[in-house]
Amino acid sequence: MCGIAGFIDFSKKSNIDILQGMTDSMQHRGPNDAGYEVFDATNASIGFGQRRLSIQDLSSSGHQPMHFQQYTLIFNGEIYNFHEIRKELEIRGYHFSSGSDTEVLLKGYDCWKEKVVDRCIGMFAFVVYDRTRNKIIFCRDRAGVKPLYYYWYNNVFLFGSELKALCAHPAFQKEIDVNSLSLFLQFSYIPAPYAIYKNTWKLKPGHFLELDLGNTGLHTYPYWEVLDAYKKPLTTQPLEAVINETESLMKSAYGYRMVADVPVGVFLSGGYDSASVAALLQKDATSRIKTFTIGYKEKAFDESAEAKKIAHHLGTDHTEWIIGPADAKEVLHHLPEIYDEPFADNSTVPTTLVSRLASRQVKVALSADGGDEIFAGYHKFGQSLRYTGNMPRGMQSLLSHAMDLINPEWIPYFNKQYNFASRYEKMKLIWASGQPQKAMKYISQYLTETEAHHYMNTVPQAYKTSFDLNGELNDVNDSLNRLLAVDYKTFLVDNNLVKIDRATMSVSIEGREPMLDHRLVEYLATVPASMKVKDNVNKYILKTIVHRYIPQHLMDRPKRPFIAPLQEWFREELKEQMQYYLSEERLRKSGLLHAPHVTQLLKKYLSGAKVSHQKLWNLLVFQLWYSRWIEQL
Repeated sequence: MCGIAGFIDFSKKSNIDILQGMTDSMQHRGPNDAGYEVFDATNASIGFGQRRLSIQDLSSSGHQPMHFQQYTLIFNGEIYNFHEIRKELEIRGYHFSSGSDTEVLLKGYDCWKEKVVDRCIGMFAFVVYDRTRNKIIFCRDRAGVKPLYYYWYNNVFLFGSELKALCAHPAFQKEIDVNSLSLFLQFSYIPAPYAIYKNTWKLKPGHFLELDLGNTGLHTYPYWEVLDAYKKPLTTQPLEAVINETESLMKSAYGYRMVADVPVGVFLSGGYDSASVAALLQKDATSRIKTFTIGYKEKAFDESAEAKKIAHHLGTDHTEWIIGPADAKEVLHHLPEIYDEPFADNSTVPTTLVSRLASRQVKVALSADGGDEIFAGYHKFGQSLRYTGNMPRGMQSLLSHAMDLINPEWIPYFNKQYNFASRYEKMKLIWASGQPQKAMKYISQYLTETEAHHYMNTVPQAYKTSFDLNGELNDVNDSLNRLLAVDYKTFLVDNNLVKIDRATMSVSIEGREPMLDHRLVEYLATVPASMKVKDNVNKYILKTIVHRYIPQHLMDRPKRPFIAPLQEWFREELKEQMQYYLSEERLRKSGLLHAPHVTQLLKKYLSGAKVSHQKLWNLLVFQLWYSRWIEQL
């Protein structure tokens, strides 16, 4: 696990000192080793930098950049099945001088070029300088577990695992893209391929990017697409066979994620996803697996007691930490450094703290992100189907037009309910579209596009996102699976995976995602909705598997998302910070947010009105980010 950074400078003004500054800005991603090299090509200077967190082959033989023949590689991630790939390469005559997966990836590239990724089970972002073709090749893993940003402007191409690496280059221009700001306010994250700065992009998951050094041409193309898996015919296997096959794939995927030369632990929340990871791994383990849980003093949000019971039943070595508003206050000002692009998931605080907790005992932590997407866990999937399927299309259209004529503030009683105006606008949009995937988009928004623009001084254009696939979903095998595919391409990659990557890396531990093994994802994509949601039970397949290891009475309870009690914290320790950063004076400094509207929202909230605290959290997070990365206070 590492951080990678570099430049391809066609003006040849960049040097190794600049490269070192870019790379060392991510020392937290790799405290064990560092490498920096600059190459002089015919019309460009090329810089490759890497910070290493040693997980496989802890010796210096895993040092990067790594060279072989006409290739130079820098790599962030893990190839879990590298032993099998190595054996295949050895049969073909390749020899190895290290026990690292980096060397296997490099020599695999020499053998198969880009097709090497078809053999890889893992998470990765890597860059190859291919002198034989005079190209720089960039690649990101199928799910997007590992990040890769790039910037292309004025004859300078920059790349890095985090935005802070790009910001460290003197040619980088920190101009905010207001279109991306609008997306952030709507969703609390910025969907790929967009980024908060102009001329800056995220490489999409499952994609290659090629930069031709001869003509400066840039070409992006996919090697894996989750929609292709969902477009395959539905399986005809009976339910019991599907459950058994799923369990077999889970065991393989989870087992691969235990491959490491350092201690490994599991984040255990008390829900089915993380319980499945702990249960399947502990069953065959020769020692007690370490599990880690964050709990809250606010009991309505706390699952630590349930997690402790599960850990006790499984026999894991369990550690918990009960946090409160004071802990949140301490973390708050670190968030813009950890998440160097505006990012307002409401569990960044507990995720950061559970990572800190785990870092005292392990160097690798398994998380269970992806369970809701591949097993159909979120309530929004069912809501989207109900909202668009319970009445004739003509009636939906009629209701939408009628709602256009009625101001929600005119409706007695309801206009006093929690976030009513926003929910009213969303239902109007849902009925106007009549499409489940559009319904899910609007349900997923914390602010509608109209509301986001209400809080901005500049009205941006509309950016198309993976929520807006439309015709690309026509061949997906059933209605529920369409929604799972969209969520996999949006909320999972740009929210959940960003959250866990930055939180774990901030304390120099590696976060692994066993549920996102592409073999498991591809298989479950062919499983019909009737098996994923059976007898009104979401995640029926996963729950059946977990009950083979953990008694049902320890697991059965209403689903509680892993979120922080922001509403309570905003009225306590975080109130002062919120009032400061959302004051008119601070808002006018950035000039991007419409100060009167934001301060009016804050006053309504503090007066006790039923206002969405997530809207305020999005606005507060942006102001914190702006202070750190633009004002640099």
